[in-house]
Amino acid sequence: MGYHFMHRETFEQVSIEEGLISNPDLMKEGQDVEIVFHAETETPLSVDLPPYVELEVTYTEPGVKGDTTSTTAMKPATLETGATISVPLFINQGEKIKVDTRTRSYGERVKG
Repeated sequence: MGYHFMHRETFEQVSIEEGLISNPDLMKEGQDVEIVFHAETETPLSVDLPPYVELEVTYTEPGVKGDTTSTTAMKPATLETGATISVPLFINQGEKIKVDTRTRSYGERVKG
């Protein structure tokens, strides 16, 4: 499976195989990424997402009353991209969260 990217200034399109992308399941359409190309052959070497992305939780078990501040107990959550990560018990379906793309871990709840 491959992904297609467009340079924002030149509108040049490039296709990249999934294996060159770090955590492709945390990437959503329109996401800014950094693509590293080989200087001589101009072939893509890697694709890196920004350190954090904001994603909506599309499914997780409901929060437990009283678990509003603890970040030690975790539960699985499915994100809008289909990725699954662990989130604190107080995170609910429909909330937006920051996800660390380097560690695939919960960062914080996004306000507003």
